[in-house]
Amino acid sequence: MTIDLRGGDWLDDNRSNWDERVPVHLASDFYDQEPLRRGQGVLDPIARAGIDRLHPNGLEGIRVLHLQCHFGSDSLSLANLGASVVGLDFSRPAVEEARRMATEIGVAPRARFIEANVYDARHVLPEPESFDLVFTTWGTIGWLPDVPEWARIIAWYLKPGGRLYFADGHPSAYVFDGADGPGGMPTFQYPYANPQPDILDDPSDYADPEVELQNCRTWEWMHPLDEVLGSLRAAGLTVDEFTEHYQVPWQIFPIAEPQGEGMFGWPAERWLPLSYEVVASAPGRNG
Repeated sequence: MTIDLRGGDWLDDNRSNWDERVPVHLASDFYDQEPLRRGQGVLDPIARAGIDRLHPNGLEGIRVLHLQCHFGSDSLSLANLGASVVGLDFSRPAVEEARRMATEIGVAPRARFIEANVYDARHVLPEPESFDLVFTTWGTIGWLPDVPEWARIIAWYLKPGGRLYFADGHPSAYVFDGADGPGGMPTFQYPYANPQPDILDDPSDYADPEVELQNCRTWEWMHPLDEVLGSLRAAGLTVDEFTEHYQVPWQIFPIAEPQGEGMFGWPAERWLPLSYEVVASAPGRNG
């Protein structure tokens, strides 16, 4: 199947799905905006620890590009920490809400939001080597058909010595779905390495179990670890950190249990990783 990165059914279907999710998410308890209004943040524990590790002296003076930012909750969290942030997302309702919220909490001068498909980023934000940090987390590359191009876009934007912070669900967990096995265990549903998209009709939403989406067709891709890490290296970046985790900031399977701070994990043993994070750097970093 040939995929046009800048348009086509895959992009239209996914964008319609995410446009519809925006009001659902804003009305849900899953996306609590109150900490942002108090000048705080809503970063999950994994991402917050990663940012603290990369910038132990804070984010004052740090310029961040947040790819696939949804309606900007994490972007605004970084702005509340002192960063100057550009958020990019393909959903117009999401970008409009991000801009509105930036104005409401008083960080609009340091938080700019752009509506665009990530593959069009260089056309709408022609600022090569201008960011200290590219940030992208949770539910991002699974919607993208071409990870090598994603990696090249990241490398294009990073300053010499700039770094990528990336966290997402682990592909070894994404081979499972449902709760049909003994004890409610998810069962094997998808191959680990499949270059073709899974075209799904699923009206459910992770933030509100009661909702039934009308725009329920999505196109999703599995990206094995070697593809992601290899693409970053091929784009000229150095992979500095790779860490697997046994938690995610949403209930990935019905059997997953709350583990505090909005995180979910296996009920007992660490059966397999549920997420991973990567830090990669552009050439030129000192130290």
